[in-house]
Amino acid sequence: MKTALVIFGSDSSEHDVSCVSACSVIKNIPSDKYETVMLGITKDGKWYLFEGDVDLLPEDKWVSSGKITPAILSPDSNDRGLVVFGENGVRKIHIDVVFPVLHGKNGEDGTIQGLLELAKLPYVGCGVLSSAVCMDKDFANAVADFAHIRQAKWLSVKKCDYKNIKVEFIKKCASYLGFPIFVKPANAGSSVGISKAKDASELEKAIEFAFGFDDKLVLEEAIVGSEVECAVLGNDEPIASCVGEIAPCNEFYDYEAKYQADSGLFIPARLSDEKTAKVRQAALEVYKALDCRGLSRCDFFVRESDGEVYFNEVNTIPGFTAISMYPKLFDKVGISYGELLDRLFTLAEENR
Repeated sequence: MKTALVIFGSDSSEHDVSCVSACSVIKNIPSDKYETVMLGITKDGKWYLFEGDVDLLPEDKWVSSGKITPAILSPDSNDRGLVVFGENGVRKIHIDVVFPVLHGKNGEDGTIQGLLELAKLPYVGCGVLSSAVCMDKDFANAVADFAHIRQAKWLSVKKCDYKNIKVEFIKKCASYLGFPIFVKPANAGSSVGISKAKDASELEKAIEFAFGFDDKLVLEEAIVGSEVECAVLGNDEPIASCVGEIAPCNEFYDYEAKYQADSGLFIPARLSDEKTAKVRQAALEVYKALDCRGLSRCDFFVRESDGEVYFNEVNTIPGFTAISMYPKLFDKVGISYGELLDRLFTLAEENR
């Protein structure tokens, strides 16, 4: 029996989604192979060993459960696990493999991965560099351009520069990208902080709004067509799942559409076999170009006018809630949730 550590929460804007994802993950870890340990991070950055009911994770009910003890993930590779600070003194818990179910900043951007590297603990997902690059849409887009992967036209801007070039930048966006324009924080997930601007006035407001989430933004031309997603699993020889399609209930697939409303999910996507094959191949190309390992969900647009496939983004720790695409896509091709987690833990250990 191995011990699997699931880390959840964090002080990112995606804290709540992380807790829901982790609840689902923990319930599906094969109990005949793994003993699960839970490490929660509060919204104000406090770390606790949680030894209560997993159903208390959503809505942060675990924090007031009385079942928490201060704990840290030790960077000392000799410890190989958690250091717990209980009333009766300090104890250590040995960990075999870690799943950082942490979305967004401080979870998907290479920071927690760096700590796990120092601790010499096998962990699910991409390494430090790949995580950091995939999280930053500016750098991810630059790598995609270098690898000749088709994507929407895009521009980036930093907050410190924008205040001095505001008028010129708005004009440049209108001229180069054309309206409507999607404005995105460079380092945020779950569509947090994203707006769709239909004219210069809306663009200015969208930029100011997005700067509330990050000091760097990416602006992209709007691609009219289907929004599709493909899950990828593996290290050196990754495999692609079937392709799923999003039919947003809102104007675009924003945070509400993902987690709070009833967007339509089509698995498999409403694409021809030829287009499906192109998306799956593109997903593998993006996965390799960005040096991913373990898992990632690769998102694309299939343009309505000509059926061309356009890269959108990569999520290195995609959602694992009951309605999330990643586990659903592999379940459709015969890999159950439990088997998927077992494979992810095995892939993590292969990297050590």
